[in-house]
Parts: sequence; structure tokens; C-alpha cells
Amino acid sequence: MKKSAAWIIVLMAVAIHLQAQKSEIFVKDSVAVRGYDVVAYFTQSAPVKGNPAFVEVWKGGKWYFANRENREAFKAAPEKFAPQYGGYCAYGTADGHKAPTDPDAWTVSDGKLYLNYSKKVMDTWRKDQTGFIDKADKNWPTVKLQE
Repeated sequence: MKKSAAWIIVLMAVAIHLQAQKSEIFVKDSVAVRGYDVVAYFTQSAPVKGNPAFVEVWKGGKWYFANRENREAFKAAPEKFAPQYGGYCAYGTADGHKAPTDPDAWTVSDGKLYLNYSKKVMDTWRKDQTGFIDKADKNWPTVKLQE
């Protein structure tokens, strides 16, 4: 009986550890998109720093918004506003790996938000955006499981 309880505790610890390492959402200090308001990319066509007073927790990350209206819009339809590939670099996902992102390196295309590692990477991304999106879409089911 004691061995069973010990194994259950070990298995739970392993499961928690694996989940923490395989985050589907890119977060830094538990904050998604480095604290930028993802709704603002669509409504203001610009990166806008969010305010921690307007926070929504979704998929294990804290999402900050510039105002209550943006938070409520996200809350009603998070998939509409959340960046593709969990906020990891879209170019990196196309290349088969996770990479962090810079909120200033962004593109909205066909109603979807894509983030990149840097502005230089964003420039490369934009040269064949359709091709990279196709590759990233195919790679994401595997990439999102990476540590």
C-alpha cells in the first residue's frame, strides 16, 4: 500500500514536470507575449503594452490588456486574438523548433497574429509568409510538444 502511494506521488511529479516543460504558450515569468495586448495588434495595428490591472489567465499564461474592453474581447474569443503557435516564433515553428518572440516583430495576416524572434527574422518571414505558414501549420502539432 505504501509503495502504491509513493508511485502515485512520483508519477504526479513527473507529469507536472513534463507539462511545465512542454508549454503550449510562450510565457516569460508566467506572462504571455511579454505583457503586450494581443487585441491591440488588431484594433490599433500596433504593439501596445498591457496593464497588469487588466489580466486574463488563459492556457497557463497571464495575458495583459491595455483596457477592460480589450480584455473582454479576448475573454469572449481568445483563439481569435492569441498569436499563432502559442506565441512562439512563427519562423522558428516553420523551421521545426520553438523560439521566443519580440512583440515588436509581428504580422497580422488573414485575421491571424504571427510573432517572430526579431525584426530581422520578421523580414525573412515576410519574404515567403504563405510558405512559412504552411510549414509552421504542419510542424506545430509536433513543435508544441517540445521542451
